[in-house]
Amino acid sequence: MNPLRKSVRDYLRLRRGLGFKLGVAEVRLGQFLEFLQAKKTSRITTKLALEFATQAPHWTAGTKARRLAVVRGFARYHRVNDPATEVPPLELLSAPYRPTPPYLYSATEITQLMEGAKVYPSWKRFPGPWWGRFQGWTFYCIFGLLTVSGMRIGEVLNLRPGDIDWIEGILTIRNTKFGKSRLVPLHGSTLKALRTFVRHRDRFFSQLQSRPQLSHFFVSSRGTRLYYSHVYRVFIAISRQIGLRAPDACRGPRLHHLRHRFAIETLLRWYRAGEKVERLLPVLSTYLGHTDVTGTYWYLRCTPELMAAAGDLLERRWKGVQ
Repeated sequence: MNPLRKSVRDYLRLRRGLGFKLGVAEVRLGQFLEFLQAKKTSRITTKLALEFATQAPHWTAGTKARRLAVVRGFARYHRVNDPATEVPPLELLSAPYRPTPPYLYSATEITQLMEGAKVYPSWKRFPGPWWGRFQGWTFYCIFGLLTVSGMRIGEVLNLRPGDIDWIEGILTIRNTKFGKSRLVPLHGSTLKALRTFVRHRDRFFSQLQSRPQLSHFFVSSRGTRLYYSHVYRVFIAISRQIGLRAPDACRGPRLHHLRHRFAIETLLRWYRAGEKVERLLPVLSTYLGHTDVTGTYWYLRCTPELMAAAGDLLERRWKGVQ
């Protein structure tokens, strides 16, 4: 094995052992190895790292900085084995991180999104109505779970048939972003919708000559796990259809913003009910699957409604003191 390639493998294994997933980093380091191979060298230099990070002129400053950061992290590790390795300076291609403000869906927009999923046009791949109903209810329930549970899209797509306790109404989310599992209680209406989906899903597969073993709760027509790219394409098509995005828009509301909405709506309910929000934040943090409460603050950016609710609660407390 090429020593540099082995070093990349060992670096990824070491960091994953510390809890990092590094999916994107693995891809970019693979691209970097191919780049070095094309340059007919195995030595990492600042000049080559910078050239790799800025190959495409249309890339944003943030994209270029992140590509260089991946190489920088590996170079630090590899320099132990090869002292001739150059580590690109931190100030090189630094770009301030400006996160996109979350889009707060209205109740009407969510209803339109979910109803659009039910009637999403399906390919005429199978005879009868069962394929269309199965596909429509698949996206209806995916969008619905994201809305009412605050789950990550990856967690929804990773669900397996045995992860729902239908009697207790408990959803088990396994191997989350931080390698932990958690339990999420489901409302009766959510369970009812999921049962309807299962009925349509199982009816579709019963029409096939040979029924595949379903690998996940939400599956493709082959019984395999749905890819995020597929769900994203459907989401984009529906959001354009209902007016959430312009017909040719590249930017706009994202599926992950449903998680923001869940967190903010939860906080609003607590404020309006007069709850001591600071004491309940760890509950929300646990529910969302964060390792600590500081990760939850990311979702709780100030909105006009949130500021008004917090102000009302503060005013009521001061009146109580007087």
